[in-house]
Amino acid sequence: MPGTVLLLAASPVGKSCLVDAASVLPVLAAVPPAVLSGTDTANVVELADPLEPQAVLTRLRAVAATPGPLTVFVAGQLALDRRQHLPHLALARTTAATVRYTALPWQWIREEFRLRSPGSTTLFLDLHADAEAWGWLRTHALDSGRNNAVFGRIAPPPSRRTVASPAYMKTIATILRSGWRPPVEQLHQQAFTRLGPDAYGDVVLTVPPMPVAAPGGLAPRLPHQPERPRPQVPDGLVDVSPPPPQDPHAYIAAAVQAGRHQDAETVATAHEEATARTHGPASEQALHWSEVRADLAMFAGDPVRSCRIWLTVAEARLGAGQAVDSPSVESAVDRAHHQWAQVRDVEQVRQLGIVLAGLRMRVPGRRRGALENVQTQLRKLQMQG
Repeated sequence: MPGTVLLLAASPVGKSCLVDAASVLPVLAAVPPAVLSGTDTANVVELADPLEPQAVLTRLRAVAATPGPLTVFVAGQLALDRRQHLPHLALARTTAATVRYTALPWQWIREEFRLRSPGSTTLFLDLHADAEAWGWLRTHALDSGRNNAVFGRIAPPPSRRTVASPAYMKTIATILRSGWRPPVEQLHQQAFTRLGPDAYGDVVLTVPPMPVAAPGGLAPRLPHQPERPRPQVPDGLVDVSPPPPQDPHAYIAAAVQAGRHQDAETVATAHEEATARTHGPASEQALHWSEVRADLAMFAGDPVRSCRIWLTVAEARLGAGQAVDSPSVESAVDRAHHQWAQVRDVEQVRQLGIVLAGLRMRVPGRRRGALENVQTQLRKLQMQG
């Protein structure tokens, strides 16, 4: 199966720049796509010093939805936003004061890849942290998703007035230019061996790949996997219900891959109902399955249902006392907004838009003008009668 490769190099312009991230792209681009991916053939997506986090998010979603192995190379610098002190990948316009609005939340990377099957995604990271982010790393780990293989390093801030080089990533590219791609653990170890003393003091990232649980690229997953009630089968009929309850994710992945969206929805709904009974409808376990169902609706080409579920999830999280600027709440509203923009039925646009506008008043999100966008669209519909 063909693979997909994402090359992402990002760093701020001007005095906020700690690393010349884009300098690695010519070296990586010189490596054959199949070698970058470790597959027979591969498609390559390249992002060099992107300006807008939403533009990066669009590309992340596109590559996350591709079947087959996905390899992501990220070079850049980490920064913390001043409100929540969460890690972000700094982009071209990012300054210390604008991280929340101009940088890419690292959680977005984790979230966009969370539905991919275990073992299908590998990340190579070469990051330099600014002073605040480096302090944060002393007590926190950079969460890139439990289903993903992650290799690389996070380096401390370079000396003042010094712009560092993505040396780890350049070394990876140099090794791959030989035309042979060793196993990822071996590739990572070779790179650090060549770096030598230059890597002393770095945070080393080594999360080996997980076994592949299902064909294709998509597999919703849940830390807690509850027992699911089996449907009653009338006498004389064969039970052709969903897979064993201990492995619903592989089944959902295969169903989506084969276009059996209703089968995938049935399994997700059963788990949502079971976890709601066990832990409560507003529990993380139940809300996770609601989010899975929202994504499944998107994959099935039903933006109305997807938007409606995301709106419900956002309301549930707010009702449970989560902050309006918490990542989970913002993500739910942002995804509802994205799906709403795909709706074509005028009456559905109006009905969902009214609910979305009410949520946007409470959860403006990180993208400026989100509430105004909804209100403008609703006014246009009102003028049209």
